[in-house]
Amino acid sequence: MANDRWRAVLKTAAFLRPYKLAIGFSLLALFVTAGITLSIGQGIRLLVDQGFATQSPELLAQYVLIFIGLVVLLAIGTFTRYYWVTWLGERVVADIRRAVFAHLIELHPGFFETNRSLEIQSRLTTDMTLLQSVVGSSASVALRNLIMLIGGVILLFVTNSKLALIVVLSIPLVVVPILLFGRRVRALSRQSQDKVAVVGAYVGEMLGQIKTVQAYNHQAADKILFDQYVEEAFHIARHRTLQRAWLVAVVIVLVFGAIGMMLWVGGMDVIAGKISGGELAAFIFYSIISGSAVGSVSEVLGDLQRAAGAAERTIELLEEPCQISSPVDPVQLPVVRGNIVFQEVCFTYSSRPELQVINHFSLAIQPGETLALVGLSGAGKSTLFDLLLRFYDVRSGSIKLEGVDIRALNLSDLRRSFALVSQNPALFHGSIEQNLRYANPEATHEDIIAAAKAAFIHDFIVSLPQGYQTNLGDSGLGVSGGQRQRLAIARAILADAPILLLDEATSALDGQSENKVQQALAKLSAQRTTLVIAHRLSTVVASDRIALIHQGRLAGLGSHTELMQSSDLYQRLATAKFQTTT
Repeated sequence: MANDRWRAVLKTAAFLRPYKLAIGFSLLALFVTAGITLSIGQGIRLLVDQGFATQSPELLAQYVLIFIGLVVLLAIGTFTRYYWVTWLGERVVADIRRAVFAHLIELHPGFFETNRSLEIQSRLTTDMTLLQSVVGSSASVALRNLIMLIGGVILLFVTNSKLALIVVLSIPLVVVPILLFGRRVRALSRQSQDKVAVVGAYVGEMLGQIKTVQAYNHQAADKILFDQYVEEAFHIARHRTLQRAWLVAVVIVLVFGAIGMMLWVGGMDVIAGKISGGELAAFIFYSIISGSAVGSVSEVLGDLQRAAGAAERTIELLEEPCQISSPVDPVQLPVVRGNIVFQEVCFTYSSRPELQVINHFSLAIQPGETLALVGLSGAGKSTLFDLLLRFYDVRSGSIKLEGVDIRALNLSDLRRSFALVSQNPALFHGSIEQNLRYANPEATHEDIIAAAKAAFIHDFIVSLPQGYQTNLGDSGLGVSGGQRQRLAIARAILADAPILLLDEATSALDGQSENKVQQALAKLSAQRTTLVIAHRLSTVVASDRIALIHQGRLAGLGSHTELMQSSDLYQRLATAKFQTTT
């Protein structure tokens, strides 16, 4: 576990490599400021022994000016260190976010079935904020205090070796509790981050489904469950904080206890005339510097340990393998006309390996035809679309497009061949124009208007106060089901793909909305190969052929009339399931 964590830290640290110049500036400023701070102790010694003791105004003024000069240099160095270290933290975390998002967006959809997307989102926010804090602050503070500790101990011996031994002998007493408490804090930090991620995921899920929550008056139950999640996160955080507080308290008692002992011994030496007041003052300064450094390092260690947990969770995402990818040497895709062949295809979901969703399915689809897929819920119709788009790979058998196994094709080329209109089409936060342009970023405004007119949605768009620049809410909130479908159809028209996949695109619409959507679909389907999952009898009858799917198998193929005569299952389905509303 510890090895995995440090491996994750090293992989995260690799993001620092491109910024050697910024690191150099930061380290230079850090060493300069640490050196100036340590030199102030010698300034104090000279000020006491040469300025106060000699009662010379000239020497006093001289040493005060030196002191002020050191303070000015310290301010300049601190400014430089703060700017570059903070810049480095922001830059590195931005790079990590980009890398994680770029990896996540390429992962196969199956990954998100077993991992909550909202929890992953929390990692991209909470964990990244923690990493930014550490890279942009805590690591610098820890290194600075480590330098101050080493430099302070050296100068303690230079100033007075006998007193320095008192301070040094206390160091093992400080290190032991740091190691003991640090191990506990490290384990609790990972647990705390996991609990916080669960809280964030639950909030996002409830707010994303707020209508359902309120429709069922489920607010009270959700508040109770949320309180439980929050209390679990609080309990872990409280326990972690208690361990850190104990660590800091023990370190302070031990360090400043040693300083107190040193003051007594040093004071006796001053009284006896063995050392000067300036030496004792300088020694006290270095003791405080060293003690504060130890305390600060012990406190920052908690942040560093939490950051190690965040780094581990981040690297877990970056190292998540993508099970669906383009081959190293993809086959060139021929001109796509819509020639699709399923050959003895078998498929099971990894989360349900015992259930054969597609079972030795074979079917040849001709270019330019409209094929309706019908069957009971769970028969595997939508899964066929997922397999065509290679959201999943077949377990056995093959799917060929224009005679080429789709697994041998470049993913982008494959998916560019399809335009998908689903039952609940995805719309994104942003303007209507941005949503339509999603399928074709190069489309002109005139192209967008032409697609909207073909989808019978242009009149609705221009009736809005801001027209095509009207912003939609999250998931397309603000438009009706029929309008949403027509926007999705306009987007599919802009995609201009040779194969159209319609997944129950009209099943939830009223008669008037369906009529407009059907007209739009008719235009979209012209001269394209179309596969449609249909629940409307009118859609089924209008298809060139109908594929009856039952328990993942092809149970019948033909026209509506042919299947009514040859298939009892289709007869029952047509009578009981198909909706006749037009």
